Amino acid sequence: MTSENTPVEWPEATAPTARKEPVEITQHDITRTDEYAWIRDDNWQQVLRDPSVLREDVREYLEAEVDYYETMTADLDGLRQTLVAEMRGRIKEDDTSVPVKDGPYEYFTRFREGGNYPIFGRTLIETGEEQVLYDGDAEEGDSPFFSIGTVSNSPDHELIAVSADRLGSEYYTINVRNAATGEQMADEITSTDGGVAWAADSGSFFYIERDDNQRPKRVKYHVLGTDAAEDPVIYEEDDNAFFLGLGKSQSGDYIMIYVGDQITTEWYTIPADDPTADPALFAPRQQGEEYYPDHHGDWWYVRTNRGDAVDFEIVRTPVGETARENWETVVPYEEGTLISSMTTFADYLVWSERSDAKPAIVISDYDGNETPINFDQPAFAAGYSSGREYDTDTLRVRYESPSQPEQTFDYNMATGERELRKTQEVPSGHNPDLYVVEMLTAVADDGAEIPVMVLRLKDTPLDGSAPVLLYGYGSYGAYIPDSFSTGILPLVDRGVIYALAHIRGGSAKGQQWYLDGKLDKKMNTFTDFVRAGEMLVEKDYTSRGDIVIYGGSAGGLLVGAAVNLQPDLFAGVLGAVPFVDVINTISDETLPLTPPEWLEWGNPITSADEYAWIAEYSPYDNIREGVAYPPVLATGGLTDYRVTYWEPAKWIARLRDRAEGGPFLMRMNMEAGHGGSAARFERLEERAHLYAFALKLWGMEEAEPVSHSE
Repeated sequence: MTSENTPVEWPEATAPTARKEPVEITQHDITRTDEYAWIRDDNWQQVLRDPSVLREDVREYLEAEVDYYETMTADLDGLRQTLVAEMRGRIKEDDTSVPVKDGPYEYFTRFREGGNYPIFGRTLIETGEEQVLYDGDAEEGDSPFFSIGTVSNSPDHELIAVSADRLGSEYYTINVRNAATGEQMADEITSTDGGVAWAADSGSFFYIERDDNQRPKRVKYHVLGTDAAEDPVIYEEDDNAFFLGLGKSQSGDYIMIYVGDQITTEWYTIPADDPTADPALFAPRQQGEEYYPDHHGDWWYVRTNRGDAVDFEIVRTPVGETARENWETVVPYEEGTLISSMTTFADYLVWSERSDAKPAIVISDYDGNETPINFDQPAFAAGYSSGREYDTDTLRVRYESPSQPEQTFDYNMATGERELRKTQEVPSGHNPDLYVVEMLTAVADDGAEIPVMVLRLKDTPLDGSAPVLLYGYGSYGAYIPDSFSTGILPLVDRGVIYALAHIRGGSAKGQQWYLDGKLDKKMNTFTDFVRAGEMLVEKDYTSRGDIVIYGGSAGGLLVGAAVNLQPDLFAGVLGAVPFVDVINTISDETLPLTPPEWLEWGNPITSADEYAWIAEYSPYDNIREGVAYPPVLATGGLTDYRVTYWEPAKWIARLRDRAEGGPFLMRMNMEAGHGGSAARFERLEERAHLYAFALKLWGMEEAEPVSHSE
């Protein structure tokens, strides 16, 4: 086991030195200096569409970082290959999803042996005849990046709309094909978010157009066979803080247009059988209120946090009378129990709820008779999918735990019977009895109790000698479920304890848990995470200096802030596409996500107080000069519009300049965006880079995994 007395050996190599071009920035009479602002190419919007236009000096610097990373971790190549092989061995390569019924067909996705992308297909129920609609492997071609947005059949099942992104910038191009023959029509629509909502006539659909700043700004309507350049704008949002979404009611009767920021929503509806009708406003936006409607016969059912219903309630209102004064409560708000989703079926109202990091599913018959679907485990993940049909008794339910592979059931809402449709297969073998799953509690300085899920081998000693991988996110009210992941098992099987901290800023314990970790309370997120690590030390799960922390995107902000707070607590940091240049990014309203983000972090442009909130924790701005930091590995994507490539690049450059210790490494993907590669086996390689780095920090490069054989 590596400790502070057993330093990790690294190759002798000279790190790239980013030149300094100090830029002084003054806000609210406070001046800060950014030496590495030059790494951001002013041409970034064009880079998203064409990476070849990246400024040459920036490209040279990023490529030098790639070369340095490869040199510093060359000795891990064999370990990475081993990890990929182990992760791949746990994946059923020729897997098929449980089919979903839609009218006369059952639709499915399938992977072929060795394939990176899914095959989308369907089976005609009457005859059993199977048909391939879209073959992802074949469609990839020679694109260096390829991501499938949607494969959506028309209501009459005659056509499919497909979309793909070939740059990683999340600009999707929509095409339409004949479902029976595969023949592609002339229709082609670029710069979309990838989704479509078909009108009932099967000859037209709605879609969302992204602007040059990657914001989903306009809902458009396309009639097949017409020039997409002439598509009318159905709705355009002027407020850059509000983004758009698009879908259909579960009944299929309405096109649903979502307008929302972090805390406020507004909806418009269009009858699916009258697609040229003007969008009807459901209820005007009210600052700080969210509502989510779904249609049921003569009624709309609405999940909302109106008034004091912090954890949401369900109300209903007559069709045609959707003003708030007509809303009547159906499922009342219960403090600490978050109603996280809701679906209306013909005979059943279904919702998901969560309390103290444990999910549940509830079914109602519209008369107030409720049937919960509960699961009794220390930590687990459970949910349902709404499927494609409205008039059905069947609810598709999923259940898994960190040690138990996913199971898929069809639950009969009329009888309560469950039919097991699929258990996730682990081809290389998996013995759940080898593991222990626990839910521990860390106590914050203010007394808040933080749930921390732990997955470990039964024979992993609890004497402080085990290494820990501590993962967290903690922003936007996101909930990271306690699910089964074949990807983490190569570490756990080597004796690493995996811990998932359900910190404030997420919603594991309800909406208030989220509110207590945002804006002026954002520091709670980071101190909760540190307390989770300290608790694992106090309980002898590990020792100080043997914890590697891991987070991506806003989770990268988490680990960046945490290591600034207590660098000596951690053995290393894995920051995947980390959001670390917070004060600069949230002060730049031209960036795609900045205006809506003000409601999450504060607006440092207009408020000195809110500037101070962010300045207190922004990882790039709080690196402790001359203090020893553990090794850091950051990743980035050149065409990432969510966390732009220059954030990890600037962070690593400043860590090298100011902090001691390290090394500080960056692995930049020059051909991908925020999520990295969309190819399933390439994603394994990306994860193997992170995990091999961690194993090196623990001195476990030669560790052998436990056997799952009988």
